[in-house]
Amino acid sequence: MVKSSQSSRSEAVTRVLAEWSRGDGAALDRLVPLIYPELRRIAGRQLRRERPDHTLQPTALVHEVFLQLVDQRHATWENRAQFFAVSAQLMRRILVDYARSRYALKRGGPITKVALDVRAIDVSGDPVAAEVLAVDQALERLAEQDPDQARIVELRFFGGLTVEETAKVMERSARTVKREWRLAKAWLFRELQPRRPD
Repeated sequence: MVKSSQSSRSEAVTRVLAEWSRGDGAALDRLVPLIYPELRRIAGRQLRRERPDHTLQPTALVHEVFLQLVDQRHATWENRAQFFAVSAQLMRRILVDYARSRYALKRGGPITKVALDVRAIDVSGDPVAAEVLAVDQALERLAEQDPDQARIVELRFFGGLTVEETAKVMERSARTVKREWRLAKAWLFRELQPRRPD
């Protein structure tokens, strides 16, 4: 049985990550060409859901992730899936920090309702920073109740991963991820509704 090129690439990434974890400094040079295109694709997908005039570009987002990953060089990387899950978390932190700084410049304002379909995030105007912050805060609350659902939202919303990619990272079936994604979106939708005074 012949291995697919995807499987071979995945094994190559896992092998180089293990070498890097063991302190092989040259492994990072071998790792970059293996992971850069996928990180760039994920960053591009994420930033397409942001404001059209967003000053953070996919290349800059990937470079920020790389800088933070280099600081984690002593981490024990188990496999490619774990690496991309950590990358998704870093992208989330970077985008949330960026949104916080943008939102702080506006001196507050109402938290807006968020469309949680990853293909249909509202990209009009400055409310996007408020949306990112609102989702981040709601995601923290969801993580207290259901860490797996929160992780799925993080991987899909902030990491830009597909259902299939998320299933691989989570070591769950795509069907389970789809179900948990629907439940998490419903919970977050309710949580992010504007509160009516009693």
